[in-house]
Amino acid sequence: MTTNAELLDRRNRAIPRGPFHVAPIFAERARGALLWDVEGREYIDFCGGIGVMNVGHNHPRVMEAIARQSENFLHTCFHVAMYEEYVRLAERLNEAVPIHGPCKTALFNSGAEAGENAVKISRVYTGRSSVVAFERGFHGRTLLGMSLTGKVRPYSAGMGPFAPEIYRLPYMPFFATHREMLDSEVERGCREALERLFAYHVEPESIACMIVEPVLGEGGFRPMHCVAMRILREACREHGIVYISDEVQTGFGRCGALFAIERYAMEPDMVAMAKSIGGGTVLSAVTARAEIMDAPGAGAIGGTYGGNPISCAAANAVLDIMEEEDLPGRAIQIGEKVLKVFLRLEEENGCVGAARGLGAMCALDIVDPSTGSPDPARAGKICADALGQGLLIMTASGNVIRTLMPLVITDAHLDRALNILESAISRAN
Repeated sequence: MTTNAELLDRRNRAIPRGPFHVAPIFAERARGALLWDVEGREYIDFCGGIGVMNVGHNHPRVMEAIARQSENFLHTCFHVAMYEEYVRLAERLNEAVPIHGPCKTALFNSGAEAGENAVKISRVYTGRSSVVAFERGFHGRTLLGMSLTGKVRPYSAGMGPFAPEIYRLPYMPFFATHREMLDSEVERGCREALERLFAYHVEPESIACMIVEPVLGEGGFRPMHCVAMRILREACREHGIVYISDEVQTGFGRCGALFAIERYAMEPDMVAMAKSIGGGTVLSAVTARAEIMDAPGAGAIGGTYGGNPISCAAANAVLDIMEEEDLPGRAIQIGEKVLKVFLRLEEENGCVGAARGLGAMCALDIVDPSTGSPDPARAGKICADALGQGLLIMTASGNVIRTLMPLVITDAHLDRALNILESAISRAN
């Protein structure tokens, strides 16, 4: 039997250190919310391929769709010979996004590509060049993705120069939790931040778009405050700025609706999506009003593999599963249970702070009990302890423990996972 240690040694000799790994294990198989390593150990998966497996590993409907499409063809390139699965998926996404009026969709490969193309399309549509993003935001590892991402280490240190005309808003008070600030304080702080941006950094008339995660992903799983979302949307409408909702990690049921921005009852101009859209296959998309999407000319957007037929077939199955199994509703149930436990852990453990969440996208901070400062080392020990007990879980921003379990997880496995996490935190307290 091949061991994890043997494969890790081969990995270290063959692969650079840049591609990180959460745990020193190698997967052999996975089903639903469970994963088994090459040594036969079972784990409850709270990482979900980093937010990709909302419908679960190897969902039968997804596997059937992949098998059916693979019997016909694997690839033609949509720009050469088109196929119905791409058209059908675009039609369904046009109907699914919370945007009024006729919409159109273009398909790509990764979340970074979705974000980049959202910016490109916005620039052509508006005739403007500037882009606004957030501190702590994460939008990928490509050149423009790194430029948009609001954190230097580990994403962009030493990799400049970066794309120009990127301006940044502070994450606070826009991502303040309800326990930290009053609504009136949030509103005042957000308006002051926008005034500073427009007065000292970039005139609003030159801004093509704002790209916003409804919940910061790699930036610490902080949901945007509802007041902040409203103020941002009003500012974009006032100045003709395209509002892009980056739903790469928050989308496809994770936050209790197909798209997280629906939980805010807010309408974006454009939605960028990826990760769980493909049920484990490689796919991303950008959807917006038809007039915006039609701004670039023929050949201006696209790509050889974008909207691969296998991925489109899988994504159409994902949309069926979301509706038939009501996974957004299940996300709300999961989130209520997880947040209840997290809030109790915050009360009982000095090393736990700021439990929060939207739907099943929940998190808590791990801090030094004596100072309240972020404690990444302690968070790492908690994750390692949990792994030893059969729970695969990861951090964001170093000290934030986050939940990205498949939404098909059973109550029994969810309860067991939370018990494991609680015991790991208790030992680290």
